[in-house]
Amino acid sequence: MHKLLASAHKEFLLLTRDIGGIAILFIMPLVLIVTITLIQDSTFKTVSETKIPILLVDNDKGSVSETIKKGLDESNVFEVINIEKEEEAKTLVFKGKNQLAIIIPKDLSSDLEQKINQNVEDILSKFGLDEEETSQKESFSAKEVKLYFDPATQISFKSSVKNEIDKMISKIETQSIYNAFQKQITDDPSEAIFETENFISFTEILPKKDDEFIIPNSVQHNVPAWTLFAIFFIIVPLSINIVKEKSQGTFVRLRTNPVSYLTVLGGKTVIYLAVCLIQFVMMLLIGVYLFPAIGLPTLNVTGKLPLLFVVAFFAGLAAIGLGLLLGTLAKTQEQSAPFGATFVVILAALGGVWVPVFIMPQFMQTLSNISPMNWGLNAFYDVFLRNSSLLEIVPEITLLFLFFIITTLIAVVYNEKKNAV
Repeated sequence: MHKLLASAHKEFLLLTRDIGGIAILFIMPLVLIVTITLIQDSTFKTVSETKIPILLVDNDKGSVSETIKKGLDESNVFEVINIEKEEEAKTLVFKGKNQLAIIIPKDLSSDLEQKINQNVEDILSKFGLDEEETSQKESFSAKEVKLYFDPATQISFKSSVKNEIDKMISKIETQSIYNAFQKQITDDPSEAIFETENFISFTEILPKKDDEFIIPNSVQHNVPAWTLFAIFFIIVPLSINIVKEKSQGTFVRLRTNPVSYLTVLGGKTVIYLAVCLIQFVMMLLIGVYLFPAIGLPTLNVTGKLPLLFVVAFFAGLAAIGLGLLLGTLAKTQEQSAPFGATFVVILAALGGVWVPVFIMPQFMQTLSNISPMNWGLNAFYDVFLRNSSLLEIVPEITLLFLFFIITTLIAVVYNEKKNAV
């Protein structure tokens, strides 16, 4: 134990002498999490808080266009800006001034009404319910609602807008058919012959705690994700520290003492694990105190702190194990630093820190299961968003601990074999 404490003290002295390195370890993750959360916050806000301006060219000026306008306003997603000419709207969108323009064709309302009335009359005449002679059929060309999108617009946004417009158009057509039958069958407009209320509806069921719904927000998603990214990024200074000891001859001097390589690595583990936990605490403090002050949601950690520290502890061990292995295998700082930084980014991408795993290709979803960041992120989400117990996060923290054990053992065995040659 005395040797382990002495090794840890040595690591503490080395770390505190590099003020710039400490600043990078603690300040850069804080800047990163604040920046990313501010950028992504609008995605997680309620739709009433952020509206997307869209251009609307109404060539119809009828009941259908009015219904479309009303639907867009009531959705609370869009801010409708009326434009007179299609060419002007097209130019504004294609130059990136606006993301979307909707062009409603001329005579849409009148042609739709006549088309539906004609079809209803045909149906009623076949049943012998229409006493009047069927007039000669008129031909109507299909109407086209044009959507202009900014070329830089994301595909997910395009799909959601198309689905929303299609839903509104379908509802208008269905309602028009009901109204046409109503007029033909009865002279009393107040007499309802059809039930027009929607039979099928959708209800989102959210998890509850203490009889209150838990709604995930940008802070609950970003704090665990970027905390994990910061924790794993310590493999860069840790591996550089080990390589520096080898290149400067410090490690040769250590070998002359009756201290095993495992003890040396144990001292590094103690100090860098403390760094990981301090990073984690600072991230939590940012979420609890700074975010509300700048208009972001407050991070709710009530009753979750013990489990959160458990996850952070084992995530820190996994990151340290990877750093110890990289530092042992690398021969120069030029090898360890770029590889470590790039590898962390790859693990973050695979683990779902940037892109959710469920929207990845099937092969990448399978591959993400081998990323320790994925295990840690799932454990954090279990605590933050799913209110899981300790027993329910045991699989993830077990994987993180085994990852630490395996990587550390490989580092020790490799070092022993290399020195035995």
